[in-house]
Amino acid sequence: MKEKVEAAIDKIRPMLQADGGDVELVSVEDGVVKVRLQGACAGCPMSQMTLKNGIERAIKQLIPGIKSVESV
Repeated sequence: MKEKVEAAIDKIRPMLQADGGDVELVSVEDGVVKVRLQGACAGCPMSQMTLKNGIERAIKQLIPGIKSVESV
């Protein structure tokens, strides 16, 4: 499962990097993906929207067993 999530994040990463940010996979436990936002994303006031509407949506589309994505 972790490899699938990492592959999904790799598809999203170029969009985040274009705005000076990045995302790091921390863990996958019981359908909950934990990530760490980095760079410009870490302090951005829009980071929660990016997390839920961008990262979470993309991962859920590619991996149906994922329940949610959380920032740590």
